[in-house]
Amino acid sequence: MLSRAFHGRKTNTRIKRNPIEGENSDRSSLHYNPEDEECIVGLTGELPLIMCDGGSHTKTKSKGVLVLKEVMMGSVQMLGESAIGISEKVVLLDGMVYASKRFKKLTVSKKEFGRRIERIASVSRGCEYLLQVRAYLYAKRIKIVLCDYYPMGSLADLLNGARDHGHTPLDWNQRLTVIFHVAKAISYIHGQSPVHEKNFQLNVHGNIKASNVLIKNNFSACLSEYGFIQLTDPIEAVGVWQRKQPETLNSTEKMSQKGDICSFGLMVLDMLGGPEAPYQIHCILERKEEIKEGVAPFFEFIVEGKARKQALLVLDIALSCATRSPEARPSIDQILPSLHDVLI
Repeated sequence: MLSRAFHGRKTNTRIKRNPIEGENSDRSSLHYNPEDEECIVGLTGELPLIMCDGGSHTKTKSKGVLVLKEVMMGSVQMLGESAIGISEKVVLLDGMVYASKRFKKLTVSKKEFGRRIERIASVSRGCEYLLQVRAYLYAKRIKIVLCDYYPMGSLADLLNGARDHGHTPLDWNQRLTVIFHVAKAISYIHGQSPVHEKNFQLNVHGNIKASNVLIKNNFSACLSEYGFIQLTDPIEAVGVWQRKQPETLNSTEKMSQKGDICSFGLMVLDMLGGPEAPYQIHCILERKEEIKEGVAPFFEFIVEGKARKQALLVLDIALSCATRSPEARPSIDQILPSLHDVLI
């Protein structure tokens, strides 16, 4: 039987730590070392770009230029960990705050890493619903991408905070806004050129989930980690990923637009009925009429009147996205008009 609210699984932890001080720091062994200057460091977008390669690096730091030593000596707060790497809040020496992704294992070369991050950043700048990449660093012992930081955290943080700790839950309008913004981000990504560059696909995200949706102070949303999964070891990443995903999505379709659609549908089911909903699709389908009539409880938030009708329409969209057959799933160009209709 479907329960009204499912208790979430904790996916993110917040541990205050400093990478330079303290014996128990995850990065205590990564003290700044001159040999790490054999690296590439880049700032994307309108900021100046500095490249240091083969030891020929800039000794003095001018305004707006990132150097390795500043990143290594900044204060760090761990936000979460995935198969790809560790997410952290980084405060640089000048007080600037970023969110960072510290990769566990990369399968691309030093120069290819920088080239791909530049491409990802270039594409992301065209969409307000994608997290903006600001800088990247590839040193001997550490590989990092710095992005915009939002103190509200991720969608997963907010959902888990309400489920596990009794924090104020997201209301329906806030959830609907997040769903619409993520769909807009997917639409933008899927509209990119499908040309493969050394197995690098710009028109697929590949890792859509609640922990990769960041929430701004006004409860608008942006999708993070676009393209990141294509920088890491695919076998290792898929192995961890496959053990945690419902059966409707398999590893062979993960790096595909249909895989993105399924991941989006599963994420929306989580937002509607709780973390167990993506694993109960068969049960939801069997009892959909009872859910619509209010006989079987499903939604984990209070929803009545027009909002309930909207939520039921979104449930239909999510179920169509998460169907087992990839060919039966709608495209994002079909999903967006349906979401527009819900908003009317």
